[in-house]
Amino acid sequence: MTTTRFAPSPTGYLHIGNLRAALMNFLIARKAGGTFILRIDDTDPERSKEEYVDAIKEDLEWLGLHWDKVERQSLRLDRYAEAADRLREMGRFYEAFETPTELDLKRKKQLNMGRPPVYDRAALDLSEAEKDKLRAERGNGVWRFKLDHERIEWADGILGDISIDAASVSDPVLIRADGQVLYTIASVVDDTEMGVTDVVRGSDHVTNTATQIQIIQALGGTVPTFAHHSLLTGPQGEALSKRLGTLALRDLRARGVEPMAVLSLMARLGSSDPVELRTDIAEIIEGFDISRFGSAPTKFDEEDLFPLTANVLQHKSLAEVKEAVAAVGVPDDLAEPFWMMARDNITTLADLEGWWVLCRDGADPLIADEDKAFIGEAMTLLPPPPYTADTWKTWTDAVKEKTGRKGKGLFMPLRKAVTGLERGPEMAHLMPLLQVVRARG
Repeated sequence: MTTTRFAPSPTGYLHIGNLRAALMNFLIARKAGGTFILRIDDTDPERSKEEYVDAIKEDLEWLGLHWDKVERQSLRLDRYAEAADRLREMGRFYEAFETPTELDLKRKKQLNMGRPPVYDRAALDLSEAEKDKLRAERGNGVWRFKLDHERIEWADGILGDISIDAASVSDPVLIRADGQVLYTIASVVDDTEMGVTDVVRGSDHVTNTATQIQIIQALGGTVPTFAHHSLLTGPQGEALSKRLGTLALRDLRARGVEPMAVLSLMARLGSSDPVELRTDIAEIIEGFDISRFGSAPTKFDEEDLFPLTANVLQHKSLAEVKEAVAAVGVPDDLAEPFWMMARDNITTLADLEGWWVLCRDGADPLIADEDKAFIGEAMTLLPPPPYTADTWKTWTDAVKEKTGRKGKGLFMPLRKAVTGLERGPEMAHLMPLLQVVRARG
């Protein structure tokens, strides 16, 4: 059975970059009728916070990305310790004691000699006595996985055939000197024991995937299918990493972005398929194909979410937005006609307030100097409220007959005088909602 996972670290809020992996793994699992695991990577006790765990769940639920089960890596430390012991027994795990400064010097020397900056495995030559001496001086060392120096190959679901020479990669550190288990081994153990069949993540993980494949094989696990999606850039191709803090999902939500706008964009962005608004997540699941995605950096512009959000709102019934309409003060008896008037003229639900203020209090009239006399005469022909759906036609017919104006020269000045706007909803739909027209004075 297809099993995927999303493994965020609860050290901050989910942002649009995280969402690519979450969404792709969710869609693969759902399309195959499989299992989607939310796996909280909380092995760092200092940086992991429960408030971020709650926030991650809240953001995924807002988008409708519901998981089948939750796993916490902090509850599985014994499984990682057992795997580490097995690697030690088979001679694939060794302790190294270099300081960061020493490692940096080694890298610089290698680069100066035209060699790749790969860890030289000096720790493998240490005797037990030398190790004891270093522990006494420096404390415990880090634990590195000893790679087999051969080519590591896999068929990537997005990048195609990948081949990496393990000799060009440093033996990865799996456990820090303070005993903290790092992502690489925790992920391998979890993927193996949880039966994960498909892993989608960013292309910055490609080298990490190569080392994980060897660790999986060493532990006797089954290597999952890997796919590495492109990384997001800003709209001009600039690095997005510095702005991800402003692209947290909760911030987009606070700005009024609709979940289906986010999902419709992110399920297609970077693929050969056009972005098309979907009104139901089942449509997104059905139309998803990981092989349609490319390897080139993908441009993301958050402004693209707002036209999509406006489109989403145009398809909503009053029942779906009743709370938002009531929150701006619209009486129940006007809620339906107000929503039908407003929904084609808003970008987010926050725009409802402005339309209700106009209906309730009237607008500051927008009257050109050359139209002042015309508007003054027209206002004498406007009956007092309440207005009906026929008021606009009756009024404009009367103004046309008296002044001789017609077409744009008739309708535009009247719209601007009544609404203070050059464009907006059909006036026949707006007039019955107006409590007052300020231009009358």
